[in-house]
Amino acid sequence: MGSYIVLCLEDMRVALPLPCIERTARAVQVIRLPAAPEIVLGVVNVEGRVIPVFNMRRRFHLPDREMALTDQLVIAHTRQRTVALIADTVSGIFEYAEPDIAGAETILPGLEYLDGVVKLSDGLILIHNLERFLSLEEVESLDRAMAASEGA
Repeated sequence: MGSYIVLCLEDMRVALPLPCIERTARAVQVIRLPAAPEIVLGVVNVEGRVIPVFNMRRRFHLPDREMALTDQLVIAHTRQRTVALIADTVSGIFEYAEPDIAGAETILPGLEYLDGVVKLSDGLILIHNLERFLSLEEVESLDRAMAASEGA
């Protein structure tokens, strides 16, 4: 049985494994990060830590929109860094058993950053893998942009 936090982006629901989540917070001003990959909106300061903010809308090819005061930042950990993800809302924590999760490649081929899909009576929840969220090129580009901003 796995525990997941479920984020909403318009009508899309995306789940992240609960152990990688630090916390959620109300949206704050994001400071632009020059030379960062397109998927990175910028950075935020969370208790003295500069954290890159990922725009999940771009990864899922949803239309961009201005951040709203009601948006949520989900602070999460990958093996390499702490990141913030912008969500329209956070709908809660859910538990799913392995048999409830279908392999992503069987439903949505080509989305390598998904681990699976949970089918519910009211739609799908996409199980996201933060470790594969950025491509190697995006990781390197983000590392360079973060290093340049620290030196500025």
